[in-house]
Amino acid sequence: MEMMDELFGHGTDLNTLQMTVRAIVIFFVALLLIRFTGMRVFGIKTAFDTCVIIMLGAVLSRAVVGASPFIPTIVASAALVITHKIIARLSVNNQRISHMVKGKPLSIYKDGILNEKNMKKCALSFGDVMEEIRLILNNNSLENIDEIIMERTGEISVIEKKKTAK
Repeated sequence: MEMMDELFGHGTDLNTLQMTVRAIVIFFVALLLIRFTGMRVFGIKTAFDTCVIIMLGAVLSRAVVGASPFIPTIVASAALVITHKIIARLSVNNQRISHMVKGKPLSIYKDGILNEKNMKKCALSFGDVMEEIRLILNNNSLENIDEIIMERTGEISVIEKKKTAK
């Protein structure tokens, strides 16, 4: 017990060795928790996933610096990850939950018309829309665009009109 006390310390009065040991242990705890949640947390990057990333880092950091008790911090982190996983699973089969926690894609442009209401919701200006077209299609015109969508991740998708055979 004395060796554990020497390695992990107590409270916020930690020496370099104690904080280093805590950081290494928390690294593996975080890795384990992230593997449990699945790669979607880092792959999809919706606001729902970003919240978990930020909160997990914030909670686990408290164990490293001794701001909160070590074991309860790990348990709280596990509860956070389990909650995320449950909500993610529920949202697979329930569109209402999915839209609530992950958001909905919004059409910005369709059939030659800019949707001003959705542009305001997304805080997009006409210049922002044109910038995305230039970046995605290397084009500076809406002429060959069928639809522009603000995805749930905050990325913009540009769908070109189908080319007709002559």
